Amino acid sequence: MNRVLFTGEKESFLVRVLLKKLNDAGLVCEFVHWGVNEINSKWNDTKLVVMYMDEGETPQDSALHFLCEKMIEDGVQMIPVGDRNAIRFIKDRVSGDLVYAVYERPIDNAAFVDNVSEMFRKLESGEFRKTVLIVDDDPGYLGLVREWLKGTYKVAMANSGLQAIKWLGKNKADLILLDHEMPVTTGPQVLEMLRSEEETKNIPVIFLTGKGDKESVMAVVALKPEGYFLKTIEREELLAKLNNFFEKRK
Repeated sequence: MNRVLFTGEKESFLVRVLLKKLNDAGLVCEFVHWGVNEINSKWNDTKLVVMYMDEGETPQDSALHFLCEKMIEDGVQMIPVGDRNAIRFIKDRVSGDLVYAVYERPIDNAAFVDNVSEMFRKLESGEFRKTVLIVDDDPGYLGLVREWLKGTYKVAMANSGLQAIKWLGKNKADLILLDHEMPVTTGPQVLEMLRSEEETKNIPVIFLTGKGDKESVMAVVALKPEGYFLKTIEREELLAKLNNFFEKRK
């Protein structure tokens, strides 16, 4: 559902006009006062927040803080609409990662609706998804993890360290899940290669390891990856840990 939570101090005539245009464009758009309880009661299935601020209006910090927490939790972005001072107010309090676009009033309604519609098209196509590169010499395990992740992330696969390096020469990854125990070029060697190149040195790497004994784990941690997962990890736990990882990096 392409649901827009349209929030402001009051549902003015200009707000109602914009709501109608958004709904006419096939979006499910509902106005809610920007209080904490009101936002919480209408939050389910929200994919975008429009923060509409008439002249002299800005939300209370408590409501804005609550809204940001909900947006971070569910991966939702915001479009603030207001005068220059209102936009500055939002920019001073809201992380840039949470702001999809800003509009200074008065706005071009048609252009605004087109931009919102385009955002939903990108959302549905997966353009905003993080890209995870899985590197493992076991094709069965590669396929399994891909199946687990493909509904949430863009997933690429490489069955060797060298294939991963080659793929990264033409593509970008937000995270690499790297098998620690690979033949020919091992996980630690691949990590060393990644860290030595300017283009790949900042890509976060989490090791996949089949060994859970203390000595093996300490050897993995000593390489200073962003983390490690045992290969016995279950689907739901892996998805939860990856979600937590990306949330902390916002």
